[in-house]
Amino acid sequence: MLSKIVRTISNQLILFVLIFGLYVIMHGHVTPGGGFQGGAIIASGVVMLIVAFGSTEIKKSLREGRLSIVESGGALIFIGMAFAGMGTIFFYNFLVGTPFFGGIPPTGPNPGDVWTGGVIPLMNFGVGLKVVAGLSAVVLAMALFSSGEEMEE
Repeated sequence: MLSKIVRTISNQLILFVLIFGLYVIMHGHVTPGGGFQGGAIIASGVVMLIVAFGSTEIKKSLREGRLSIVESGGALIFIGMAFAGMGTIFFYNFLVGTPFFGGIPPTGPNPGDVWTGGVIPLMNFGVGLKVVAGLSAVVLAMALFSSGEEMEE
């Protein structure tokens, strides 16, 4: 555990890290980024908390199996969106209302809108959840191993 200054600053910065990571995830089809990059940004926020507060404090705040549930939820969102894309018509873009291969989705006044990507932002969100949980679990396990504790699954 580091000084009170580091803990206070990391408490203030974690909100900005989470918001920026979610921004990168949700705008991955419009700007450079996506689920993996945004998930890695959010996981780096978890690393910042582990460094500031110590791995034992973070382990206490994470209930047993929470990272596993988040990772499974991300996989289910990704698979669900993949099946939704093949639902009624082969690759029908249900968020915009156009066929995937049949035409260009209407962009309206804002061509950089989040929903112009069809199901891609939702799939990026699922990938982001999976990456956040996976990288956070790996870093937490490495931190606990280096401190001599064991991580329950």
